[in-house]
Amino acid sequence: MTSLTIRPLRSADVDPLAQLMAATPLWQRHHVTYAGATRRLQAGLENNATIDVAEVDGAAVGFIWYATRGIFLRSGYISLLGVSASQRGQGVGQALMGHAEQVIFAEVKEIFLLVSDFNGAAQRFYQRMGYQQVGGIPDYLTPGVTELLFMKKKESGVR
Repeated sequence: MTSLTIRPLRSADVDPLAQLMAATPLWQRHHVTYAGATRRLQAGLENNATIDVAEVDGAAVGFIWYATRGIFLRSGYISLLGVSASQRGQGVGQALMGHAEQVIFAEVKEIFLLVSDFNGAAQRFYQRMGYQQVGGIPDYLTPGVTELLFMKKKESGVR
């Protein structure tokens, strides 16, 4: 990876990021299509959702969708994290998470996210990032799949 930039979502990012989502086995298992991903990202853009994009050498290679008070009206919530297959393992996901955490922890003390029970790689990634599983929600997004609830608390002294 040469130069990584994190910036807000632009209209021109919707197509490549929808392609990324539609090509990802995790989202395929949740029945995400290119058309559905396009609609979702476009709606997020139009509704001023906080969606930040990782750009490497001018190309959008990942994104993170989050809200500072997105859960229980008091805690941060990371809704989606996606990284193109060619960039996985290169630090893009970690950079996006670090960016979102910095923004969220400036205002609140906890961040929550969901991880599908079958997604062991993501569970390990979030655990390395300091998240702990605190619960589960069966059949929430897809029948037969439990979404695991992970939480990270702001470290003492972090501002």
